[in-house]
Amino acid sequence: MQQPEIKILISGGGTGGHIFPAIAIADAIRRKSGRADILFVGAKGRMEMDKVPMAGYPIEGLWISGFQRNFTLKNLLFPLKLAVSLIESGKIINRFKPDVVVGVGGYASGAICKMAVKKHIPVVLQEQNSFPGITNKLLAKDAAKICVAYDGMERYFPIDKLIKTGNPVRKNMIDVAGKRNQAFEFFKLDKSKPVVFIVGGSQGAKAINEAIDENLGLFVRNNLQLIWQTGKLYIERAKSAISEKIDAGLQKSTLAVDFIERMDLAYAAADIVVSRAGAIAISELCAVGKPCIFVPLPTAAEDHQTKNALALVGKQAAIHLPNHEVLQKLGALVLDLAKNESKRTELSANIQKLALSNSDDKIADEIIKIAVK
Repeated sequence: MQQPEIKILISGGGTGGHIFPAIAIADAIRRKSGRADILFVGAKGRMEMDKVPMAGYPIEGLWISGFQRNFTLKNLLFPLKLAVSLIESGKIINRFKPDVVVGVGGYASGAICKMAVKKHIPVVLQEQNSFPGITNKLLAKDAAKICVAYDGMERYFPIDKLIKTGNPVRKNMIDVAGKRNQAFEFFKLDKSKPVVFIVGGSQGAKAINEAIDENLGLFVRNNLQLIWQTGKLYIERAKSAISEKIDAGLQKSTLAVDFIERMDLAYAAADIVVSRAGAIAISELCAVGKPCIFVPLPTAAEDHQTKNALALVGKQAAIHLPNHEVLQKLGALVLDLAKNESKRTELSANIQKLALSNSDDKIADEIIKIAVK
């Protein structure tokens, strides 16, 4: 008997950390239910409006943005944006008629999930971090299920709604087995020299970028190769720094790009990873088992990135470097780790133990189960 069509609306975005897990969930639903109709809702002007269609899904945008914690004139528009977004969310729900609405966090998630609750449509939340965002905390009492990645989340959510699934990651991002040679060829690197992969998130990270810039000469003198994802705002400065600070004959050992599409190959090549501590970055790095130095974004809501990183540090699975110390300490820390094979082996083994596999399938199963009731 053919499975009935289900209609799933997935809301959220703003950063790659929200968008790519949402796409992974959608892909899993599509694999499991060939007759699923999936619509995304995001925030106008944010990266999901490009990335979601590239993944093959339709998306509608809301006029919404986050409320800034410091006073800014943008906050004066927030009540109007919220009101308009609630009205538009209601119209989208009436038009699409979803069986389930999935909230993955981000600017658009709150409005659409709030309207879904009002219209008695089941809501499934996916909380990626060890400390939940305010939107999910506000929606939790009305959610049908809350999929989480960390232990102890009953401190924030009703325990009877929790299911520990882990964070969904795109399988093509973590499929690194047997790809090391391909990765060196792809990035045109020397197989005999260690590789440090620097990734500050999809938008780049100013403090990390400045620390890498400061230490370019140190890294090259010590035979380290860099794959450096800078983000769009720093790419021109990074390229100038490489040409200014590194001899022409050695410049090929430092690759700077604004965004890496083939993350699987970057992970496959890496001996050390320097990263922000967003939940999805951590989930990917657990899956690929790489020694990591985490530099949490200090302005993340409720400082959740620091909490994410410390959850790993407590299990000897990563190194934590506070953002305000990165300029002074990152160079020496990378160099010490590059020279300490036993430490890298320990970190790699311990972080891999924390990986939760098939998270996208587990979340998709919960969504489909609710949708077909």
